[in-house]
Amino acid sequence: MMNKNRMPALFLAHGSPMNIIERNTFTEALSTLSGSLPQPKGIIVISAHWQTRTMHDFSGFPDELYHIGYPCPGSPEMAERVRAAMGPGVVSCDMERGLDHGAWSVLHHMYPLAFIPVIQISLDVSLTPEERMELGKSLSSLRDEGVLILGSGNVVHNLGLVDSDDEEAPAYTWAQSFDNWVAGCVESNHLEELTRYRTAPFSELAVPTDEHYIPLLYVAGLRRSDDMLTTVFEGFQNASLSMRCIRVG
Repeated sequence: MMNKNRMPALFLAHGSPMNIIERNTFTEALSTLSGSLPQPKGIIVISAHWQTRTMHDFSGFPDELYHIGYPCPGSPEMAERVRAAMGPGVVSCDMERGLDHGAWSVLHHMYPLAFIPVIQISLDVSLTPEERMELGKSLSSLRDEGVLILGSGNVVHNLGLVDSDDEEAPAYTWAQSFDNWVAGCVESNHLEELTRYRTAPFSELAVPTDEHYIPLLYVAGLRRSDDMLTTVFEGFQNASLSMRCIRVG
């Protein structure tokens, strides 16, 4: 029987940093989504943007963006709980690093008062897709403790082919095809197929580098057998950024 206190898990798109200051159907969906969730005791984010050490890890955008922060509390206790759940020697804790924009850009719309403790987990580039899904599974028990775990990235993320002049530009055919493949894996409840994304149509264009796709694998591993899978937002921005968001549970 499903634990009624279990927190859902989420895979959220974040797309362009402009979503931080814009109001559009995507950001409105994030605000609505948080209202449908139980109040988290803490939030763990697996973000595509661990690879930098700065909070504003983007450049070339309007000055307004660089004056926005997300002053949420951290939680050494939650970090230690993650380390215990993953097992000895798997992760170490960094008590100094701030949140990158993959985390706070979505939380800015979901929990704007920034009162919930937040920590991040880095992406281990040495792991296989199957091992990343297994790491997600190791964190699943934290959902029963009131912790919201979310992956932040993009199912399709090709900045080299982005239409920077038109946020509402139609998706490229190859981008839509790969996004449909992911949707099919979710709708058929065959999440293990997501680890084989390199065999999917147009993966070389949709996922030219895999850091934005990897968080989806962690979230897939968080699924329990009695969890429902729901697409809570779908669409594209700038032709080559899928904004698909998926709820587990």
